[in-house]
Amino acid sequence: MEFSLLAAALTGMGATWVALRLAGHAARFDLLLGAAAVGMLAGRLASMVAAGVNPITNPLDILVIRGGVDTVTAAATTIVYLVWTVRADRNVLDAIAPAAVAGMAGWHVGCLWRDACLGAAGEVPWGWALPGSDIVRHPVEIYAAALMALGAVALVRLPGAAGRRAALALSVVAGARLVTEPLRPSLGGGLGWWYAIGVIAAIMVAAVLTLGLRGRADQGLSRGGNR
Repeated sequence: MEFSLLAAALTGMGATWVALRLAGHAARFDLLLGAAAVGMLAGRLASMVAAGVNPITNPLDILVIRGGVDTVTAAATTIVYLVWTVRADRNVLDAIAPAAVAGMAGWHVGCLWRDACLGAAGEVPWGWALPGSDIVRHPVEIYAAALMALGAVALVRLPGAAGRRAALALSVVAGARLVTEPLRPSLGGGLGWWYAIGVIAAIMVAAVLTLGLRGRADQGLSRGGNR
């Protein structure tokens, strides 16, 4: 068992629970926890298939989370599961959205337990070096956590059309990862394109919801004026 990974996951779960409790939605914790579990399972299965491991003939390997989780599949499955679970009640998504972002911030803070906070080298006074190295690096995971925490606070204060807060929560998380992506060590091209798509799609959904609310409000005013 990778206990540092478990500690990071518990940090994210703890941040989610605290945020829900402060908002008066502690009863929704099970919903978020279930969605995260479903997403992680889907991401683990996708990672196994991509690595050429058959999850049917190797079912115990599913439990070895540190063996890899496809984050794109996990995130997409979590979102779809949440939307399907609450169905037409977008107010539920709005209620849990800030806590979900806070949970993501907690997960990134969990880098402290995993010794995985650092990214690109940079001469900044708040940076630090890896053990045995003199190269100062950006604490990129802390940057992402701070951006997400600020975004969670902003979302709590955001009024508007039902569903808009949830949509913008996705843009906050994807945007925080997008702006910090250049500072992350990567063997390939990274996930920048996926984060950019997430930001754009979320903003478009929020705009559609806002325009729809305004349209209904204008229709209401027109009907009231015709009476």
